[in-house]
Order: sequence, then structure tokens, then C-alpha cells
Amino acid sequence: QPSPNFNQYVRDQGAMTDQLSRRQIREYQLYSRTSGKHVQVNGKRITATAEDGNKFAKLIVETDTFGSRVRIKGAETPSLQALSVPLLLPQPNGKSKDCIFTEIVLENNYTAFQNARYEGWYMAFTRKGRPRKASRSRQNQREAHFIKRLYRGQLPFPNNAERQKQFEFVGSSSPTRRTRRTRAPRLR
Repeated sequence: QPSPNFNQYVRDQGAMTDQLSRRQIREYQLYSRTSGKHVQVNGKRITATAEDGNKFAKLIVETDTFGSRVRIKGAETPSLQALSVPLLLPQPNGKSKDCIFTEIVLENNYTAFQNARYEGWYMAFTRKGRPRKASRSRQNQREAHFIKRLYRGQLPFPNNAERQKQFEFVGSSSPTRRTRRTRAPRLR
């Protein structure tokens, strides 16, 4: 029997929505390379004109599979509207296949978001921050390049203030046998 092709298995599993795995949810801002601003979901409008720390620029990115497929939602919109293609219109429930993007880390350390349904369609914005038609965008264009940034005031995961409260260092009251051996003898 031929040996199994794990690359093909990962590609096949990454192409389907995974209903069993726990969803990984991250919150951050997306900085657009062309407009020099952050992507924001404000009601039914999606633009790349938000300043750093704007409440509408806070995005919730939820994994769809164990691979790099994600759903991008606005954190401050009433119904958590997800971004979709072809012209980045918000979808109320975010369950459509148009709302799923594949996260691609590029050689220049920018991130591009390719639509999972239509290969070759990317999330992109113009210099003025308006959404660009996905069918006219390509991976190597500046309009499709983003930097993931933490929301202003938010600490990275290990240093999150809520997590720090959970951990307390407890000291022992009496020295152990090992500490007695390694301590220098007291001079009297």
C-alpha cells in the first residue's frame, strides 16, 4: 500500500468547515497598507478610515477550521456583522461561505485575506479607504496588504491583565531539604 499523503489530507480538511473543533477567537485591528488607517465595521459600512483605538476598528477574528480559514466580524456592531465579498458588504449572521477568508502571511510580513469560496479574490481597500472590488484585487497588490495590530490598551495574551490576576506565587513557610543543603552555613 502507498504511504498516506498528509499534505493532501490537510488541504482537504482545511477546505471544509470544522464543526467539532473549538473555535479560536482573537481580537485585533487590521491596518491597511494603502490607506494608512484601520479597517472598521460601522453599521452597514466597511471602510479603512479608522484611527488607532477607534471602537469600530476592533475586529473579532474567529477560526473556521484548524487551518488558516477565518471569519472577520466587527466587535461593536449590534449583530456582529461579518465581512463578505465581492465588495465587502456586511452579512448579518456571518454563516455564508462568502464570509470565510484564508489568512495568507506574505514574504513582506503583511497579511492578505483571500476569499475561501472564490480563489483569487482578496479583501482590499483603496487609498481613500473604500472597499475595492474583490475580483480586481490580487495578492501582490498593496491594496490587499494588512498588518494585524492589537487594539490600543490591550496587552498581548500572556500579559493580559485578567490572566495575571489568576496566577499567584505561593512561598513555602519552611525550607525544604534541598534548600537546607544549598544554603551557606550561618556564621555565629
